[in-house]
Order: sequence, then C-alpha cells, then structure tokens
Amino acid sequence: MLIDVHVHVSRREHERPWVLEFIESQSDGNVWAKIDRVLTPTTFRPFLQENGIDWAVALAEDSPATVGVTPHEYVADLCAKANAQPDPATGARGKIIPFASLNPFTVNDLALELEKLVKEFGFRGFKAYPVYQHHYMNDIRMYPLYAKAQELGVPMLVHTGSSVFKGARIKYGDPLHLDDVAIDFPNLTIMMAHSGRPFWYEQAFWLARQHKNVYMELSGLPGKKLLEYFPELERNADKIVYGSDWPGNPHIRRNVDAILGLPLKDETKEKILWKNAEKILGVDVRS
Repeated sequence: MLIDVHVHVSRREHERPWVLEFIESQSDGNVWAKIDRVLTPTTFRPFLQENGIDWAVALAEDSPATVGVTPHEYVADLCAKANAQPDPATGARGKIIPFASLNPFTVNDLALELEKLVKEFGFRGFKAYPVYQHHYMNDIRMYPLYAKAQELGVPMLVHTGSSVFKGARIKYGDPLHLDDVAIDFPNLTIMMAHSGRPFWYEQAFWLARQHKNVYMELSGLPGKKLLEYFPELERNADKIVYGSDWPGNPHIRRNVDAILGLPLKDETKEKILWKNAEKILGVDVRS
C-alpha cells in the first residue's frame, strides 16, 4: 500500500521555461508528451495504480515569478473527474486529493481564499512554497492562513530546503522557521517537503521529534540514501510520510522499492509509505 503526498499535476503551459527544461533533463526524452497523456481524467488514476499508489495528493501552485502557476480550477476539475472514473477490481485505488497554493503576494485574503477552496472546491490541504514565493515560513502575513487551516482541520505541506529552479531564494527554505509555526498553531499538521534537503536534515529530524504536529516528508530524496541522511530514522517512524515529487522524480516505483529494501522494521516501512499519511489525510487505503 502507498500514499504519495507530493504529486505535481502541472501541464507544460503552466510552467516557466527553465522548469520545462529541468523536467526534460530528468527523463529519457519527450517527457512532456508523456505527462500530457497521463494528466487527463481517464488516464491519471490508471497511471497512479500502475505505480502502486492508493492515494495521491495533487498540488496546485501559485509562484508566477519562479516556477509558474497551476490553477486551482484546473486541479479541482482534474481530481473530481478522475475520481469519478470507475474503480478497478482491486478497489478504490489511485484516488486523488487536491491541495491548494496560496501566495501572500497575489492573494489579498489568504484565510478567506482557503476557506472558499476547501468548502466550495473540495481542497483538503495546501502547500506553501516559501522559496518560490519569497517569504519566511514564520512570516506574520502567513499567520491568518495557518489559523484558518487549523480551524478547518486541513494539513499543510511546505517546501523546505533547496531548489534548482531559477529565481528560488534558498534562505526561505530553512525549516527552523517552522518552530514558531508549530508552537503558535499546535493543531496545524505540518509536513516538511524534502525534509530540509540538503542543508537542514538535522533540523528537520529534530523538529519532527520535538513537535507532535510536524512531520518529515521524503520527496526528492533517494530512498537508498535515507539512512545516510537520517541514521536514526527509525526513531522518527511515526513522523515520516512518503512523497515522490513526480514528475521531477519520474521513477516513483524505483524509489519506493529502494525504501522497501532498507534494513528497517516492516512496521516502520508501512508507517512511512502509508500509515502515517492515512491518519493525516483521513483516508482508508484498505477500503
């Protein structure tokens, strides 16, 4: 069983040119034609199912100056239409959960917008992009958004660590700024995308142990190197979730198999790959 909390559903028209070039460089060629074929209401769920994914989080994005804009309307429509497709004989696998993106420089009322997206469009969380939107995670402008998310009971995924994309400001990726957020919003679930790669692995590990509402998330990290980055990973077994960062990481199954091959307890692997995320997202992968 597998829950992927980090899937990008941007089409080529949503991305800045340097993002298109990077994604192309990570593949064996013609990747955007493949992405276009995958990201349709009838083909997206079968793609997820082929990769063993029971539930996936699909990400909107509002970072026009750096990577691009993947509109909420498009993400909501794709998820709704894909989820309406018939389930395979193996059950309701490959279901998709939409996550919003709210930029403090383009949205006047972050809290009001999140409430509308959750209540009217079916979004069940949001991703913060501080390195692309150029704000610290504990920026006071973000606090109304965090307060509303806590009130609504929806989780936050937040980019931590580095980025290869033009215009990114890496200083905003330091996860230590989440210490304030975790304390000020103790009932807001926070998932640290990329777990602070590569500068702040220790900080991310500590934050997840220190705060009951903070989790590490593994997107963009080679599965076979996790114990090199986090030698005591098993101590945080209850506080780690899996993300692929597809299509930035086009080989979803390869990375999952690498995690399954690590010398960890079977229970730890299950928690990382689906059990922890199942609780956060409020889904049931066994239904």
